[in-house]
Amino acid sequence: CFMTLTGALNLLLGGAPAGPAGTGKTESVKDLGKALAMPVVVFNCSDGLDYKMMEKFFAGLAQAGAWACFDEFNRINVEVLSVVAQQIITIQIALRQQVTEFEFEGLTIKLVDTFGVFITMNPGYAGRTELPDNLKALFRPCAMMVPDYAMISEICLYSYGFSEARDLARKLVKSLQISSEQLSSQVHYDFGMRAVKSILTAAGLLKLKYLEEREDVLVLRAINDVNLPKFVDADLPLFEGITSDLFLGLKIPTPDYTVLIEGMERACGELTKKSPETHGFANVRPTSNLLKKCVQLYETITVRHSLMVVGLTMSMKTTVFKVLQHGMCNVEDKSKFEDVVMFSLNPKSITIDQIYGNFDPVSREWIEGIGASLVRKCAQMETNPELKVKRKWIMFDGPVDAIWIENMNTVMDDNKKLCLNSG
Repeated sequence: CFMTLTGALNLLLGGAPAGPAGTGKTESVKDLGKALAMPVVVFNCSDGLDYKMMEKFFAGLAQAGAWACFDEFNRINVEVLSVVAQQIITIQIALRQQVTEFEFEGLTIKLVDTFGVFITMNPGYAGRTELPDNLKALFRPCAMMVPDYAMISEICLYSYGFSEARDLARKLVKSLQISSEQLSSQVHYDFGMRAVKSILTAAGLLKLKYLEEREDVLVLRAINDVNLPKFVDADLPLFEGITSDLFLGLKIPTPDYTVLIEGMERACGELTKKSPETHGFANVRPTSNLLKKCVQLYETITVRHSLMVVGLTMSMKTTVFKVLQHGMCNVEDKSKFEDVVMFSLNPKSITIDQIYGNFDPVSREWIEGIGASLVRKCAQMETNPELKVKRKWIMFDGPVDAIWIENMNTVMDDNKKLCLNSG
């Protein structure tokens, strides 16, 4: 992959890694940039992008000599892609002529010859367009294959301080492989690279916390903590059978969440007394099932910065969040459980432009969206010493569909950036 991409740059072309989700398309471009000490700007494309926005983008990259990686490039409308092709051709011709200044969209700007542009695509998803031929010719394609999970896991476990990393990595990958073959097929099940990464992160955190504990116990606990919350009831005994076969005779000590559970039981009492007008629900009983789900949600939050709670209507999805939020605020020892500030928004009650923002069609002035302003508000809280120590949660409380969630791709992966059409 690196040879193909560096070969493309040598020929003054762009690079276009393509392949299914979780094969490391964006990460490969970022790693190559890190190896060559190049600044890489990752941008999540959406169908709201227009040629003016892309013009600003390319002008800045050409003057800085930086690389850009446009994620989900084939989500941009075909009409815009044709103009984008002309913009890239203009820059590539200037690079071939080895000039330091060139004319770009009516302006004379300087050109740094380290400029590079990469695009990544997920073929065959809803809302994707076929790239025009004049654009395809400017990029060198590179097919990405599914990586060797066992080797990645082994390296990560060694870096976290595990001495038996090779055997544990093999068991970890095997448990996910067998699960994908034997468990029921649910829409929300994922046993790919991202699931492996979450387990490795959880194992690393557990290793830091329990230095004297047996390593296989820590890895088994990480596998359970990450996977059990998402399984339906019928799959739980099957998964426990798979892990008990791979980790023979291991018993995991039950983690102590007594303080949190007491806080949540108190929170249920508080929420029951409050009127339904203010909180949207009342009469919350601290049943064992509710508390179990709250604990599982907390465990998931510790290893993932974004997550989705799925279930039928009226199956306590919002309740679990609210009970956990109030329960964590009730815990007095803040070294264990921090206070939580939560902002809630129903994404289907407003348009996509109202969530993320849009340009005024006449004045070209940027109007900020509600979701974007909530992210800004949380970021600004970091400057306040009192609010800095609190956890900030933004809950999009409504049905998930590809239209609005796609724009959050870069928020939910390792980039952790919200990409808006304002640039």
